[in-house]
Amino acid sequence: MHFESPIKRRHSRQIMVGNVPVGGGAPISIQSMTNTETCDVDATVAQIRAIAAAGADIVRVSIPSMDAAEAFKKIREAVSIPLVADIHFDYKIALKVAEYGVDCLRINPGNIGNKDRVRAVVDCARDKNIPIRIGVNAGSLEKDLQKKYGEPTPDALVESAFRQIQYFDELDFHEYKLSLKASDIFMTVEAYRKIASQIDNPLHLGITEAGGLRSGTVKSSIGLGLLLMDGIGDTLRVSLAADPVQEVKVGWDMLRSLKLRNRGINFIACPSCSRQNFDVIKTMNELEERLEDIVIPMDVAVIGCVVNGPGEAKEADIGLAGGSPNNLIYQDGKPNSKTKNETLVDDLEKMIRKKALLKERELANIIVKN
Repeated sequence: MHFESPIKRRHSRQIMVGNVPVGGGAPISIQSMTNTETCDVDATVAQIRAIAAAGADIVRVSIPSMDAAEAFKKIREAVSIPLVADIHFDYKIALKVAEYGVDCLRINPGNIGNKDRVRAVVDCARDKNIPIRIGVNAGSLEKDLQKKYGEPTPDALVESAFRQIQYFDELDFHEYKLSLKASDIFMTVEAYRKIASQIDNPLHLGITEAGGLRSGTVKSSIGLGLLLMDGIGDTLRVSLAADPVQEVKVGWDMLRSLKLRNRGINFIACPSCSRQNFDVIKTMNELEERLEDIVIPMDVAVIGCVVNGPGEAKEADIGLAGGSPNNLIYQDGKPNSKTKNETLVDDLEKMIRKKALLKERELANIIVKN
């Protein structure tokens, strides 16, 4: 299927996180966050590289201490992907990592301290041309807002954000993005919708503390999906109690499903039933594992029988329709060859890789001509 996304994105100003544009019509960037001990430089660098290889545009690293800030210096020297430093409580840590080449500072208005401390961070960010993310979380609102509202609410999140916005405006600092996160989908979505209509700063999306791999993926897909459908969001992080690489994969699946960005293979596969002429689930598991390295956008249909198989296969770059005695492989909408169950995964992989290589060459020629 080659329909364009009907989503009209919200207009926002643009900031730069390293070499990645955020907002202003730039592609929605995907972030993840390391969960290694930051002072373990080797482990953290390895994880950042794995996250980047999965397709992340930006990686966030928690910097809970001055020792971690010193470790960050070595981490920064070892990787090229833009890095965001996650700072809580001690504003001096933000000043330190700014010296070491951080690409963005994430501060939490609920715990970073008084205005003088915020001002020190802003002055440093301005001097070094570093953007800031104002990260409002339902679980760490300012004490007076907790007392005022009794419990976290969308309005409490928005009020917390506007306190920082107002102060940043007073300081004539505009290179910032915002996030207003809660673990509750409804609270998060309403907070983002409220603030999106009042400001033009880029917004970082996320459902915080969403859960494990399965439940967190579902919650994040619903919450972020609603906002993305509204055109809201310039960068996102899927928060999962899982390998950060999985966060990146889920983020790409979201954007690919909404036709907002495209990377790798978009598999169209039936859930299988008694009509299947081959083991669809086993075939899909093998193909996904074998073809994770392909980043060129492609549609691949894997359908177990002739009910929907030919129709879906004709719309894909490569398609497989189950049949008896042999299955039929399509390429570019036309029947190409037949394959037996025993060899269909190998045959499909070969054809998919050949098609991907052809697409890469075509794309390279287009770039050269332009």
